[in-house]
Amino acid sequence: MSEQNKISNEQLILEAAELEFFTKGYEGARTTSIARKAGVTHAMLYYYYRTKEKLFECIIEKTINTVKQTMLAAMGDPDMPLIERLKDGIGSHFDLLVTNPLLPRFFLNEIISRPERYNLLYERVTGFAQELFANLQREIDVAAERGEIEKIDVRTLLLSIMSLNIFPFIAYQFVEPVMGNLMADRDKFLAGRKAENIEIIMKRIIKQ
Repeated sequence: MSEQNKISNEQLILEAAELEFFTKGYEGARTTSIARKAGVTHAMLYYYYRTKEKLFECIIEKTINTVKQTMLAAMGDPDMPLIERLKDGIGSHFDLLVTNPLLPRFFLNEIISRPERYNLLYERVTGFAQELFANLQREIDVAAERGEIEKIDVRTLLLSIMSLNIFPFIAYQFVEPVMGNLMADRDKFLAGRKAENIEIIMKRIIKQ
């Protein structure tokens, strides 16, 4: 088998596995279904990933790396002013969820149904999160001392951002029926929600 075919097959399996795990969770996902969607044999899937557990861990790793890259690209550019970087970070995080709307519910369901998964997620996230927290906190403290923004704990700030951004994707199908025409156009609703979230956070941190 050529190296190109190997990469192609691995990518096809990962894409099919991501959809399977995100829609059905770990317990409901079936490797036979993943192999069928990827267009490979069941034996080939196990050749690359050995076990369902290993394939699941690859999906977790891939997803967390995507989140890390998105947040670091948005908030980790020291050449951008802090306020603009925060706006970009909020928007980029929201856009990531627009592209992957099943992601929030997937993580929530996995942690609730299999609490032992929390350790896996914690191990993958903690180093990245602590570095991001420390760097942002230093910049926020300096900006607050200059009177440019309100002083705030960066952990509280990021919790507010995640809460505002994630809720619409977790609750969309439950909230939509009671919102009338507000959510009739999904794209328009999400674009408005993104702008609203940025405005809410900016009002919290920029001195009035």
